[in-house]
Amino acid sequence: MQPNRRHILNATLSAALSGVNELAQAASDKSAKRMPSIFVAHGSPMNAIEDNDFTRALQRWGQEIGRPTAILVVSAHWLTPNETKVAVQLHPETIHDFGGFPKALFDMQYPAAGSPEFANQAIQALAAQGAKASTDWGLDHGAWSVLHHMYPKADVPVFQVSIDYAKDGAYHLGVGQALAALRDKGVLVLGSGNVTHNLRALDFGAPAGPAASRPWAQSFDAAVKAALIANNTQTLANYLNLDSGAKMAVPAPDHYWPLLYALGAAQSGEAPKFVYEGFQFGTLSMRCVQWG
Repeated sequence: MQPNRRHILNATLSAALSGVNELAQAASDKSAKRMPSIFVAHGSPMNAIEDNDFTRALQRWGQEIGRPTAILVVSAHWLTPNETKVAVQLHPETIHDFGGFPKALFDMQYPAAGSPEFANQAIQALAAQGAKASTDWGLDHGAWSVLHHMYPKADVPVFQVSIDYAKDGAYHLGVGQALAALRDKGVLVLGSGNVTHNLRALDFGAPAGPAASRPWAQSFDAAVKAALIANNTQTLANYLNLDSGAKMAVPAPDHYWPLLYALGAAQSGEAPKFVYEGFQFGTLSMRCVQWG
């Protein structure tokens, strides 16, 4: 059977539109500004609704970076052992993944759109890791509590990539490296966690400030900074050998791993910029780092 005129026209139109879309995407990729790779401390969820030195630094930081095309977040709070997932939904929900905080915090919403387009590009970039599309996660407080200050209008699409908690530091660095190409398409790569994170050792009586109230926290945070300056990625990946205070500073690596994603996404020759340094609750490092 010979194709009729309508089928021929439809096929021609489809091919033409496909070509236009590819050209538009290529033009968009070429015109997009390369975005940095950053590691953001998020600390207590209360930072989302508090006005303090740290949250004001986040506000300035967002203004300095400018508006990305999209934001890729690797948060300490989305852990998926033995697999890596990428959130592909168009309308991610605001997840209140905590308890015992004021109602005002639970009432907060961060109504940013998702980015299925870039999420699928991330999945393609992570083909070697077997990354899978997911619709069972939204934006947890590791994402929205900091983005609320950096991009308060929630007008930039945001999607998350999970942390395979069963893997070692080298794996997390590798995922960050695989995602680095998205930066050239205007995607801000954002790891959200804390360099030191031992909730059992918080010092609630200590004022926020540049120095820790416990030597082990100060020592480990300083060792991380020195290793970042030296670009000693292997030492950072094997963090338990980084400093004698490592086991106290990082009793579990969930909040440390996001640093490696941001570090992995850094380009050759990009020196780390320490956007914020200091501690909350005596032992919780709020160190924030930017590459590019």
